[in-house]
Amino acid sequence: MGDEFGRLAYLVLLLVAIGGFVLVEFRQRPGQASRQMLAWVLIFVGVVAAAGLWEDFSNRAAPRQQVLEGGRIEIPRSRDGHYHLAAKLNGTPVRFVVDTGATTIALSRRDAERIGIDTDGLAYIGQARTANGLVQTAPVMIDSFRIGDIADDRVMAVVIDGEMELSLLGMTYLSRFARVSMEADRLLLER
Repeated sequence: MGDEFGRLAYLVLLLVAIGGFVLVEFRQRPGQASRQMLAWVLIFVGVVAAAGLWEDFSNRAAPRQQVLEGGRIEIPRSRDGHYHLAAKLNGTPVRFVVDTGATTIALSRRDAERIGIDTDGLAYIGQARTANGLVQTAPVMIDSFRIGDIADDRVMAVVIDGEMELSLLGMTYLSRFARVSMEADRLLLER
C-alpha cells in the first residue's frame, strides 16, 4: 500500500510540474509551445513504437538459432564469425561456441558454477591445449542437456581451470547428431 501511494505521489508531482511548465509556455508563446508539445508527443509515440518492434528488428538483425521438427537445429553465423548455440544444462541457460576443433564439451568455471557444479571441489587431473596454451581440466557429468525438444541425459564434459569467456561445444556432443553441415551462413545439426 505504501509503495503504491509513493508511486501515485510521484506521478502527481510529475504531472503538476509538467502541467505548470506547459501552462506558462502556452501563456507566453502559444504557437511555439504547441509545436514543442506536438514534437514531444511524436517522440513519445516513436519510442513506444520502436519498443514494440524491437523483438522483430533484433531477430532480423541478429538471427537466433531455431529448433525445428524432426530434431533439426539451425544456428546462424554470428557477427563474430562463430556459431553460438544456446542450451539448457541442468535447467540453466548456457551459451556455447560451437567448436569442431574441440574434442569435448568444455565448460567455463562460471557456467559450471551456474549449473550447480562446485568448481572448487573438482579434481583438475586432465590437460587441454587451447589458443591460450595448456590448461588444467576436471571431468564432470551434466545431468541434463537440452536444446529445445532435443534432450540428452548424463553428458560428459570438462571444466576448464582458467579464463574462458564462453563454454565450447565440441565433437563428443556434435557426434550425437546424424548430420552436421554448413549451408549459407548456417550450421545445421540433425538427429
